[in-house]
Amino acid sequence: MELHEIKYFLALNKTRNFTRAAETCNVSQPALTRAIQKMEEELGGELFVRERNNIHLSPLGRLLEPHLHDVVNRTEAAKATATRFLRLEGGHISLGVMRTIGPLRFVSFLSRFRAEHPDIEITMIEAMSERLCQLLLKGELDVALIARPAGFEAPLQASVLYSERFVIACSGGHPFARRTLVRVPELDGQPYLVRINCEYFDMLRDTCRSHGSRLQHAFRSEREDWIQIMVAAGMGICFLPEFSATVPGVITRPVIDPAIARQIALVTLAERRWSAPLAAFVNAVQRYRWPEQEAEGS
Repeated sequence: MELHEIKYFLALNKTRNFTRAAETCNVSQPALTRAIQKMEEELGGELFVRERNNIHLSPLGRLLEPHLHDVVNRTEAAKATATRFLRLEGGHISLGVMRTIGPLRFVSFLSRFRAEHPDIEITMIEAMSERLCQLLLKGELDVALIARPAGFEAPLQASVLYSERFVIACSGGHPFARRTLVRVPELDGQPYLVRINCEYFDMLRDTCRSHGSRLQHAFRSEREDWIQIMVAAGMGICFLPEFSATVPGVITRPVIDPAIARQIALVTLAERRWSAPLAAFVNAVQRYRWPEQEAEGS
């Protein structure tokens, strides 16, 4: 049974006349009659009682009419949804965000994108970088924000959005709080609070060691808020990405000799075809001028 045959059935039920039903469907009367007969053969019984000047549904036709009407309604609804999706009047994007990426730098872009595309819904999934890469490969994410020291292998495709320095976080009473800059060698012997979810921990540790600075690990936690609260309480220091949201009482200072930074990238799957909403999102990201770039160009 095909969709156009169902539409012929509904038109005949509405007009109760083969000629008018054919005109409504823009087909010849013989074509419509053959389609109705084909449906009856497939279903094993008459759909219409044919009497002189009186065509009406048979008991089988009355039984099936609401189901066939529902098929047409669902099909039209699906077509309308697809049309809105392709016109960017609706749709959904699954955006993965690495746990250590703070919202301060990216939220301005999201606000602008929302203003330009109010009908596109974005679901943000937070996870570690390796997990986000797995979800991308499985098709459970459309795109992700990731900073990864080792980079990305095919079929993952990364486009760098901005660089983010690492800063030292300390309490207001710490000597570093009275400084404008902190040098890596000056971190030697400081009690350090380890952010377990920091993908750059090994690089940060190795950089410190190579510049004569060994950190004394005091506490370790997966909870960013716990680490920051302990920093504010004067229990130690930690590295934080520059654009992290910080709790009250946490002071951050740039690190030099050497400066340490990471690159935030927008990651997609190179071989996967983008939906219209995802294409709009990626294009908007690539066009967007991040505040850091504006400052450099001024």
